[in-house]
Amino acid sequence: MYSAVLLSGGMGTIMLKDIPKQYLLLGGKPMIIHSLDRLDHIEAIDEIVIVCAQEYLESLQLMLYQYNITKKVIFADAGNTRQASVYNGLIACTQDDVIIHEAARPFATTSDFKRLIDAKCKNAILGCDIPYTVVKGDSTITGILNRSELVNVQLPQKFEKSVLLDAHNMAIKEKKQFTEDASMVYYYKNCPIDIIRGDVNNIKITNPSDLIIGEMIYKEYINSRK
Repeated sequence: MYSAVLLSGGMGTIMLKDIPKQYLLLGGKPMIIHSLDRLDHIEAIDEIVIVCAQEYLESLQLMLYQYNITKKVIFADAGNTRQASVYNGLIACTQDDVIIHEAARPFATTSDFKRLIDAKCKNAILGCDIPYTVVKGDSTITGILNRSELVNVQLPQKFEKSVLLDAHNMAIKEKKQFTEDASMVYYYKNCPIDIIRGDVNNIKITNPSDLIIGEMIYKEYINSRK
């Protein structure tokens, strides 16, 4: 059985809205509900740990009731960074295996979660090919990367809780920051991490334009792919 950590602590200042992006409406309901609804219907997930700011706790509890989320839900405090939020969520988990997901990535389907869970490797991520050219550099090009060797890292991701927690503790000790957890686990633990092919529509909502694109994805794609 798995604990699912759902990151919902971002304040979404880039969106230029009064509330964080994960609580904005998408397809007629709060963005976070799309992920919660799917997690709620996966038997292998025993509990959902929502990592959020305290000021939105009451609103989230109301959403859970309104949208009939029936699984056990635990709340954990959001940290000052994404990495700190994941750590707080991990501490609250009671299962030995964990799924990490983001509320701002609402298009991961039930099938995506199940394929990740069914992967034989204990640690696995969703990932897609990169369809564009990538170079190294700042003000000038300093190198060319081979995109056939690169992967666009997505969420959800799954890990053995002990492995991920150990990596987090090492990062805390060394004061290192990572943008997501698979790279941290690879850096510190060097253990196998499978890549499960994801979908290009599994985007993260970050900018105002992403919300417009998200509505298009929801209407044209997600309704036919649960």
